[in-house]
Amino acid sequence: MSSVDWPALKSAALAAQGRAYAPYSDYQVGAALLAGSGEVVTGCNVENATYGAACCAERTAVFTAVAQGLTSFRAIAVATGGPEAGTPCGICRQVLAEFSDGALEVLCFTDEGAEARYTLAQLLPHAFRLK
Repeated sequence: MSSVDWPALKSAALAAQGRAYAPYSDYQVGAALLAGSGEVVTGCNVENATYGAACCAERTAVFTAVAQGLTSFRAIAVATGGPEAGTPCGICRQVLAEFSDGALEVLCFTDEGAEARYTLAQLLPHAFRLK
């Protein structure tokens, strides 16, 4: 993978994970998104009693970045709990594809030491695109 400062990105994702609001699933997720400018934007999952109104950590990070004027991304680190690293859900993969090409680097890891690395193209090989 490229010259991304993965330890710093992982640290930011872990900090965001600690802010997750997950009273229903008890599955806290944190994400740290590295913009093309070098800025890091974080997000956490925010659940809701209606479930459909919940938002994943990855999308929270992307939407926050876009609100700050950032629309190009290089990498994302996703922190989950448990023995296996959780990958972004399908909706999050498609949202990430909207703002990056398939080369976006994705690091998924847990506080128990599991880690997996992908490119977005590996996670979403046939992203939907209108243009």
